[in-house]
Amino acid sequence: MSTFLVEVVTPERKVYAETANMVSVKGSEGELGILPNHVPLVTTLRIAPVVIKRDGKQDVIAVHGGFIEVRKDKIVILAETAELPGDIDVERARQSKERAEQRLANNKRDEVDYRRAELALQRAVTRINVTGK
Repeated sequence: MSTFLVEVVTPERKVYAETANMVSVKGSEGELGILPNHVPLVTTLRIAPVVIKRDGKQDVIAVHGGFIEVRKDKIVILAETAELPGDIDVERARQSKERAEQRLANNKRDEVDYRRAELALQRAVTRINVTGK
């Protein structure tokens, strides 16, 4: 089966680099499933898990925005932040989720605070989902 290199890079470090058979991401226009020899493209990413399938295994990474560049033999995800499941503090993510839900429930409609709370909630839910806990 054909493979390609997948790299997930943040401004601080390279988070992930493995060969894979398929990558699934949530782009700005919807969900993308990328197989080897996919047409080249660049698109923005949403706050969502990135699923990487390789040799019958599945790796999941919490990606919090950024870009994906698909080349013939390589995929590069340039993420604002990215976390592997083992790097995520689940209790802290749950607390962050609760705080964001409370801010959204108070609903004072300060647009900046409301949007910040929405993004915090998305990040927390993504972290929790990636860990599977």
